[in-house]
Amino acid sequence: MDFDKEVDARGLNCPLPILRTKKALADMQPGQVLRVVATDPGSVKDFQAFAKQTGNDLLQQSETADKAFEFYMKRK
Repeated sequence: MDFDKEVDARGLNCPLPILRTKKALADMQPGQVLRVVATDPGSVKDFQAFAKQTGNDLLQQSETADKAFEFYMKRK
């Protein structure tokens, strides 16, 4: 998937991946896509809740071969 900006949140625990995502999205234009890579297993539920609360679209989430989680969020 194409993306405009990336946040590497590997090794960070809740709430840091969400906080870094929030900051990155604030600097982006509506419709742009942010890719986030995190290793915290709790981030899966966190990103779903964050998308619901903020109105930003969680386009895709997946687990990578190296046990990281990949999220693509579209700025509202």
